[in-house]
Amino acid sequence: MTYVVIDNCINCKYTDCVEVCPVDCFYEGENTLVIHPDECIDCGVCEPECPADAIRPDTEPGMESWVEMNRKYSELWPVITQKKDPMPEAEKYDGETGKLEKYFSENPGEGDG
Repeated sequence: MTYVVIDNCINCKYTDCVEVCPVDCFYEGENTLVIHPDECIDCGVCEPECPADAIRPDTEPGMESWVEMNRKYSELWPVITQKKDPMPEAEKYDGETGKLEKYFSENPGEGDG
């Protein structure tokens, strides 16, 4: 099992989760985060830390496409291990549906760089 970031992270990008991750398996895109499924040790400490409720175990129904998306972008984007400010309008976008289709950016974030 692994944990994955789902679409509610998009345009919110709270980073509370990255500080508690013991294996540094979060990667930063321009407007979202992803978890590398092969690096995640299934400890679960990140899930309750997410204010947007955007982290799920891959055992939930319908998570297959999220596992693949997290895998793809974790191999392209830089690692992030330190908390940053969320996106400027995070509260506005938190809970909005259809964010993957409307807002997702394939561009990398800054990471810890």
